[in-house]
Amino acid sequence: MKIESPSFQDGDFIPVEHSADGDEVPVPLEFDAVPAHAVSLALVVHDPDVPRELRPDGNFDHWVVWNIPAEQRRMYPDDIQVGVVGAGSSNIRAWIGPAPPPGDKAHRYFFTLYALDTAFDLPGEAGREELEAAMQGHVLETAVLMGRFQRE
Repeated sequence: MKIESPSFQDGDFIPVEHSADGDEVPVPLEFDAVPAHAVSLALVVHDPDVPRELRPDGNFDHWVVWNIPAEQRRMYPDDIQVGVVGAGSSNIRAWIGPAPPPGDKAHRYFFTLYALDTAFDLPGEAGREELEAAMQGHVLETAVLMGRFQRE
């Protein structure tokens, strides 16, 4: 399985238009080689580089989406109503653009796509932890795209 973006290559910097410093346009994503027997997809976008003094666990969830139809091969800004959008770390149920502290090192943003053998009946306010607990034993494959972002 594969996840890519026309906005940046794996390991490269995410364009400012997708960040809190830009228009916070969701990163366009494309999926390929999804297992034929997948029932649904889930997507988690997460930054593990948050300074511990800001978030003790060092993590920030930027986008949590589940029940994406298994046939879906892209999530572009005009497709963002696909699936169920859960709560990110700031309890916002939408794409939250990168916004690391100014002057901090470049943060990494992991876009993880999960192919699943089921769909989930989670409440809309569920976040990454609830989704990950529900996915236990249901993940067929994963794919990861990593982008970076830094403020001066």
